[in-house]
Amino acid sequence: MSNENDVRTPAPTPGIWKKLAVLAMVGGVMVVAYTQFGDALTLANLARQESRLQAFQDQHPVLVYGLAFLVYVVVTGLSLPGAAVLTLVYGWYFGVVRGVILVSFASTTGATLAFLLSRFLFRDAIQNRFGERLDKFNRALEREGPFFLFTLRLIPAVPFFVINAVMGLTPIRTWTFWWVSQLGMLAGTIVYGYAGSRVPSLQTLADKGIHAVFTPAQVTQIVIAFVLLGVLPLAVRWLIKLGGRSAATNATETTRNNDTRRLV
Repeated sequence: MSNENDVRTPAPTPGIWKKLAVLAMVGGVMVVAYTQFGDALTLANLARQESRLQAFQDQHPVLVYGLAFLVYVVVTGLSLPGAAVLTLVYGWYFGVVRGVILVSFASTTGATLAFLLSRFLFRDAIQNRFGERLDKFNRALEREGPFFLFTLRLIPAVPFFVINAVMGLTPIRTWTFWWVSQLGMLAGTIVYGYAGSRVPSLQTLADKGIHAVFTPAQVTQIVIAFVLLGVLPLAVRWLIKLGGRSAATNATETTRNNDTRRLV
């Protein structure tokens, strides 16, 4: 006979098996994509195919845009390395305007895919384990979510894939994540797209990297500018709160003075 006090381990729910299946599928796609196409997307290999790439674009422009969009979504959605390199290449390949537009929407689509994967696979487990500790954070994020995400997107020191994964564990809405990411990543996309469009050839970019366009001093200035852009929303928010507190304090003092006068 079984003891009533025996502790039984609950059987995995069907939802767990679905998540494991999705996780295995995503892992398989990442391994295949990285092993089969990782070398093909390096600057050195693309530089060797430079003339063929230009000819292929002239012959199949619509197909090229579709493939370029899909490749960028897969790279960013699966958090594979190479998004920055692709942005430079797209700027060179399509030009600054078309390259920026394509990368802007493709990067946001990929980021949203990574965001949704993180939410589906890990959010319930994190909330169940740390729900009480995260309760205040989640409530604050519901109020400050767009502002917080926008600030993170402007700071280059915060990795792209980390933002996607962490925000997937929060209650922020998918649509909010989309449009804030679209705006927040636009400045960086423009800088990289412009840099790529300035490069005379992919071989030059492969040999010199970002220094083919910008000097080390200019790169430093760009990084500082992005950091300041990230700090600026925080400063504005602090000033708004400070102004609100001052207004509330003044209103309180005015009310007290009026009450004192009435008593006199």
